[in-house]
Amino acid sequence: MNAPSLETPNPWLLAPYSVQERKAETADTATIVLAPPTGHPPLRFEPGQFNMLYLFGVGEIPVSICGDPTDPEHVVHTIRSAGRISAALGGVTTGATVGVRGPYGTGWPIEEATGKDVVIVAGGLGLPPLRPVLLEMLRRRDRYGRIEIIYGAKSPRDLVYYDQIQAWRARSDLRFQTTVDTAGPDWYGDVGVVTTRLPDSRFEPKNTIALICGPEIMMKLAAQALVQRGVDRNAIWVSLERNMKCAIGLCGHCQFGSDFVCRDGPVVRYGTVERAFAFREL
Repeated sequence: MNAPSLETPNPWLLAPYSVQERKAETADTATIVLAPPTGHPPLRFEPGQFNMLYLFGVGEIPVSICGDPTDPEHVVHTIRSAGRISAALGGVTTGATVGVRGPYGTGWPIEEATGKDVVIVAGGLGLPPLRPVLLEMLRRRDRYGRIEIIYGAKSPRDLVYYDQIQAWRARSDLRFQTTVDTAGPDWYGDVGVVTTRLPDSRFEPKNTIALICGPEIMMKLAAQALVQRGVDRNAIWVSLERNMKCAIGLCGHCQFGSDFVCRDGPVVRYGTVERAFAFREL
């Protein structure tokens, strides 16, 4: 692995983005919209990539980009308060400054999915990293076969993008299933983990590409269920987010087997990491 060249831009250099908008998605999750500083080039990204976000005086974390790839002037991140830094970032107010560097990592296989059925499986906060690829596929809907989406959360109050989900569910050119682990009497949707909805999904296994994001155990079980349905292991893609710190493959925190998640991922073929899924924090 080569160190960054002194002739290339400084990979540690942050750009001071301003918070244009903040929307609470759930009790512990918010979506923030960032705008680049005047004169700074738009942040163009591939669906599936991530940025490093830095809050001055607090710290830095990796966060998937979940906005529209055709709107690089508005950089969107959905953040769950899971620690000191994420809580601070999720609680920023309009006009605040957030340091941004990126984008980093690999993207979802949009071109490889052309002409195929697409199955998207999201668990927990796995929907935001998948949102850009879905927006892109819907923009070019005629290039793909069936599109099946399964989104699961712990409870109805943990679902993000509620209004957009309703719009997607109303479309006739895709199928959006929503399920929760537990629910009260006011919930009229499905109850159960996402894998319970896969047998009811409609796709041609030999001509399908699957995109999965969520907790590792969910991704593992969903991938196994898809393989049992006949989907090829190398046609299943997962997004890994293990312990990324530097985003450029120097610190070693995110090593996953022989790979580094920030450099070789986060989006990878399930067939290449299937064995490593058997080990925690490998």
